[in-house]
Amino acid sequence: MQVSFSEIFKMILETLGMTFISCGLAYLLGLPMGILLNVTSKKGIMPCKWLNSILSLIINILRSIPCLIIVVLLMQTVREIFGRATGEWYAIIIPLFVTSFGFVSRMVEQSLAEVDNGKIEAIESLGATKLQIITKVLLPESRASLISGLAVTLVSILGYTSFAYNIGAGGLIAGIWKFYSKNTGDYLSEPFFWIMIIVVILIVQGIQELGLLISKKIDKRRIL
Repeated sequence: MQVSFSEIFKMILETLGMTFISCGLAYLLGLPMGILLNVTSKKGIMPCKWLNSILSLIINILRSIPCLIIVVLLMQTVREIFGRATGEWYAIIIPLFVTSFGFVSRMVEQSLAEVDNGKIEAIESLGATKLQIITKVLLPESRASLISGLAVTLVSILGYTSFAYNIGAGGLIAGIWKFYSKNTGDYLSEPFFWIMIIVVILIVQGIQELGLLISKKIDKRRIL
């Protein structure tokens, strides 16, 4: 199996598309879910045991289902949305979103839980509403942690894109496996095999370093 630079570039775009679109959808649902989990917890600003228990149960169930099983369960849904469930990179987006939004919810919940209660009590004493506490204290004060969580989520989803191979979709990680399956005897001596691996490593490192850099800058501003 021969791979060209144009094919690798196509795989990079597919990988980034799968990763960032899935992550965006996961945060679209996971961010408000994480906020709800935090504010309705025992120590939250709006304690509600039954709601918190229901949300936690839903998220725990979703997080306990392996990604590959979610891919299989959602094939009919994906087919109805996109017209096909296999063969294209975008067919994996919905399964990746479902797999990761529970993780995002917990990440957001934990980030908000790190906010100093003293700051919450201070704004409460000034007559702030619950919404103002969330928008003026909880979210701003947890920005650094949320950015770090975003980087972790992106890297995790990028790893999940390997399941694209199971539905005949694209992406770098699936491409590496396809390359191996076609060149089992001498794949380690093929330059393109290592080029694809190096590109994956560079993408992961880039996401991690950018997340760390932004998080540190936000932390410095808070100190100042």
